[in-house]
Amino acid sequence: MEIIILRHGKPIIPSLARISPLEFTKWVNLYNASGLCSSSKPTLEAIEAANKCKVVVCSELPRSIESAEALNVKEIKLKSSIFNEAGLPISGLKYPALSPKAWAVIFRILWFLGYSNNSESFKEAKVRAKEAAKKLIELAEAKSSILFIGHGVYNRMIANELSASGWLGPKSPGTKHWSYGVYKST
Repeated sequence: MEIIILRHGKPIIPSLARISPLEFTKWVNLYNASGLCSSSKPTLEAIEAANKCKVVVCSELPRSIESAEALNVKEIKLKSSIFNEAGLPISGLKYPALSPKAWAVIFRILWFLGYSNNSESFKEAKVRAKEAAKKLIELAEAKSSILFIGHGVYNRMIANELSASGWLGPKSPGTKHWSYGVYKST
């Protein structure tokens, strides 16, 4: 049995102009609604990995679904919010103004430290990742090879859950767009 965890292709990124924490919430919503850049093409290795899988699973976010299409996937067996990227907390502050990339790092660090204003907490995301890994394992047991097209932080959380369940694979499935890790049952 095998589960391949692949990070989606490069998405269309909203403006990177400086924004307040309050505006960052809107920026994240725009990012989550965006699809892939027209220039984002999967690597040959990613296409080959996708082609050998019998079942494809995606999050509900457009960048995940469009990545499956770019990989020439004929059918997505399951699209579910259980596979969506781990959320970021929000703030109502109107200042200071920083780049969205800076806010993403700041809020992700705060999230790991327990701050989860108006988003799922790190603990809740870990529970969800455990459920997602369990679902992927069930599909792998039925179909032998699964491709999961997901997101940076959440892919790592699912990989950790697979490792905790005895699956062998890299510590991280990769952080670059179109990167992936292969996990095998023991």
